[in-house]
Amino acid sequence: MYYYRPERKRRSSPVRVLVLLILIGGVLYIVTQRPELVTAPFVPTPTPTRSLASYLDEAEALYLEGELDDAIHLYEKAAELDPENPTIYVRWARLLALRRRTAEAVQQAQEAVSKVENAETLAALCMALDWDGQYAEALKKCQTAIQLDPEYAEAHAYLAEVYADLVSWDRALEEAELAVSLDDTSVDAHRNLGYVLEKQGRYRNAISEYERAIELHPQLGYLYIGLGRNYLVLADYDSAVEQFQRAIQVDTDNVEGYDLLGWAYFAEGDYELAATQLEAALEVDPEYASAYGHLGVTYYVQRNYEAAIPTLKKAIELGLDSVEY
Repeated sequence: MYYYRPERKRRSSPVRVLVLLILIGGVLYIVTQRPELVTAPFVPTPTPTRSLASYLDEAEALYLEGELDDAIHLYEKAAELDPENPTIYVRWARLLALRRRTAEAVQQAQEAVSKVENAETLAALCMALDWDGQYAEALKKCQTAIQLDPEYAEAHAYLAEVYADLVSWDRALEEAELAVSLDDTSVDAHRNLGYVLEKQGRYRNAISEYERAIELHPQLGYLYIGLGRNYLVLADYDSAVEQFQRAIQVDTDNVEGYDLLGWAYFAEGDYELAATQLEAALEVDPEYASAYGHLGVTYYVQRNYEAAIPTLKKAIELGLDSVEY
């Protein structure tokens, strides 16, 4: 038989009550007098602000890897962080020009000049204007840049390209060779000397300069395109195909690479492969006139007249007046 025994109530210890009161008092003091010591639950920890240097370092690394679009994006972010820094706009403008976004390149280079007018910013504007087809204005900017700093290699390199586009051969070659002598490690100096020699029809010499530029920066697609163009003119189609393939390997969004690869296959007589690459070019850039021209001719040779006519018509609408290379 079990008997119920009521539990005895435990008496509160005076010491325990005193400790509890002290703890409560301490908490109240912290909450009311030192609220900064209290971390509110569910409030996210603030994310550290990214430094300008980290943006610029990563953008430069991406450029060296050939990731131009990602580098452009980071320069845009850097400009938001430090809108008065001219170096950001100079680098940003150059990459935009390499991407054939020439109107934007001019805009960003002008922004750089508005911050500070020196040889670097004026040379960047010269390049952007030249690639945008504004040769007379480009010429003035490069000449002013050289007046400010006669030793700035890139200014001479860009001026050489302007002179070549203006068909001033002697001056173009003089400036291009001077640029290389001032800085033999300049990608732009060697590339632009190659460009001048190419324009003059000195294709073997041009090839050497493009190869030197590629040694300095092996991840720039447009350098392989320049090299491939010279092989194409020399009817060395295998070498041309190899260079254009390398161009799109290092820069998968380079429409000119697909276009000229297709045109090299056309020159070899492989019209099916040519059409495939030219169609790929138009997937990358549906407004690229040269690819429409090359593809239209390819369709015509294949006797696919129904496709050739609207394709050639589109090329003309986009401003193409001849099919080159």
